[in-house]
Amino acid sequence: MTEPADLLLVNARLVLADRVIERGWVAAVAGRIVEIGEGTAPEPGEDCGGDLVMPGLIELHTDHIEAHYMPRPSVTWPAAAAVVAYDGQIATSGITTVLDSLRVWREEGADEVAGEAATLAQAIDAARGAGLLRVEHFLHLRCEVPMPHAVRETEELIHRPDVRLLSLMDHTPGQRQFRDEAKLRAYYRGKKAGISDAELDALFARRVEFQAAHAQANYAALVALAQARGVPLASHDDTTLAHVEDAVRDRIAVAEFPTTPDAAVALHGAGVRVLMGAPNLVRGGSHTGNVATVDLARAGVLDILSSDYVPSSLLFAVLRLPEIVPAVDLPAAVRTATKAPAEAVGLSDRGEIAVGKRADLIRVRWVDGLCAVRRVFCAGRRVA
Repeated sequence: MTEPADLLLVNARLVLADRVIERGWVAAVAGRIVEIGEGTAPEPGEDCGGDLVMPGLIELHTDHIEAHYMPRPSVTWPAAAAVVAYDGQIATSGITTVLDSLRVWREEGADEVAGEAATLAQAIDAARGAGLLRVEHFLHLRCEVPMPHAVRETEELIHRPDVRLLSLMDHTPGQRQFRDEAKLRAYYRGKKAGISDAELDALFARRVEFQAAHAQANYAALVALAQARGVPLASHDDTTLAHVEDAVRDRIAVAEFPTTPDAAVALHGAGVRVLMGAPNLVRGGSHTGNVATVDLARAGVLDILSSDYVPSSLLFAVLRLPEIVPAVDLPAAVRTATKAPAEAVGLSDRGEIAVGKRADLIRVRWVDGLCAVRRVFCAGRRVA
């Protein structure tokens, strides 16, 4: 090394994008990786004791921030404090770059957290400005297309420089993820105890009316907004080949949680990155009865993993994937939560252990099917 390293990790199983160095080392200066080697490092460093050293994980879709903001029904926590607590959980899960998924719509009688995107975005700004965040945060605007004010509320946020993804969702009863209305009823009963059939009937009728009145125009306006700002687009719960055709036409970058094998295969074949849930893989299937993540991995069409609603599931799924699907080796599994999501949203400076990339690194112990994050470095600085 031509200059002393700010960070030097030695005696590690180093997971590169295409191979594993069984006894490797990595050095960083000023937050960037400057050298990678095999065997004995040129100077003493932090001895990893044979632990895995991987790129920091990159999360494109997690709405877990909302669980911190509203920890119980009708209970809201101070927003900036909720962000700081959430950031700590993200960091200790091995995630060094996160797209905070904020719901851009308002609806009475449905989810507890709705229409709070601006509040949470401001809270993220406040925590960032105070130097309280451990990892790097960007925004993912989740737009419920049929909602009357979806376009207006998106316009208020999309100018922000930290917006990196906009997803187009439609949870109308009978559509996409909830083609079976009974599953949607079960979903809402699980989220809001005590909701009656009459209340659900009214909610569903209003959703159907909104879809008929607003979905087509809103969809076109949201696509135009994202494309004008250069924000990558994500589709959500693609189910049919018609959905795939829409995604290809509108230059969708990421297909979140396709619900059927046919849709996933067609999307992947068209060059749209298929994102699936890590909890789905860990649990062995979808909690709503849609296609299993492992089946798409076996078919060779799984591109990106997301922790969705369990931050710790991302690392766990990455490490389990090669055991469940032997055709996927460890570097390939790691790419689903590092290099692939980085490329999908234009973060070319991170996502792999390579000279010149950000020193976003995690040290992980993996023993007998269990994993623990032992160190987390974001731009070379230890944060957990």
